Amino acid sequence: MSDWSVKRVELTRGAATYLESGERSAGHTLVLFQAFPVGMHMWEAQRIPVDWHAIAPAMPGFDGAADADPQSSNVDDYARWALDLMDHLDVATAVVGGLSMGGYVTFALWRLAASRCRALVLADTKAGADTEQARAGRQKALELVAREGVSGLANDMLPKLLGETTRARRPEVVGYVRALIERQTPSAVAGALRRLRDRPDATPLLPQIDVPTLVLVGSEDTLTPPSESERMRVVLPYATLDIIEQAGHLSNLERPAAFDAALSAFLTTLP
Repeated sequence: MSDWSVKRVELTRGAATYLESGERSAGHTLVLFQAFPVGMHMWEAQRIPVDWHAIAPAMPGFDGAADADPQSSNVDDYARWALDLMDHLDVATAVVGGLSMGGYVTFALWRLAASRCRALVLADTKAGADTEQARAGRQKALELVAREGVSGLANDMLPKLLGETTRARRPEVVGYVRALIERQTPSAVAGALRRLRDRPDATPLLPQIDVPTLVLVGSEDTLTPPSESERMRVVLPYATLDIIEQAGHLSNLERPAAFDAALSAFLTTLP
């Protein structure tokens, strides 16, 4: 197994920050996209197989990365950012995936450049766009960030992000997630909220995703519950579903060993 290191490069769109694990010469690359609103460091919980190279880009504005268009509400911005980084690192194709918001970025990247995707990982996410109720919730979150900053958002979101078991038994995870949120800037968080609110419905894409797809979800996830993952699994042509027990929305952080086991098993099946 290998550890992660923080890297920083200059792209045409600005300074990019990303985590990297393994050697670029490994021959297989995994690209992982972050959840909202925790940033790229959420993936430091993962241990990537030694024969894989992994990168986890910070989305624009997060973790010190530039945001060329802070007022944008287009989630494709994040996918283009990732494609620029892949080009810079000479990554022609990769297993591409993400958790929650990272799943939405994965769908956006598939829309823009499906040929770059060797396989997909969709963790604690869903294909559908925000409902009107959810869009109203994003607006309230924007107002909360403007009024109370990221600390106020952390107070509001922690009970939703983490499962009941984690909140009751794993106080160190609760504290760690709070710290991940509070290290972000209000502008980065607001930009993500607008992109989440206005993202398109990815449901029509599902039957077209003709590569192996791993769907992962925490059994205690209330934001994107297992029923949402099952809806995707039955429509995706080549999907498997793995439920992470005693985990909520941030299943990779709440049960990292179980998450890693499912991910590693999936990677070993790829041609």
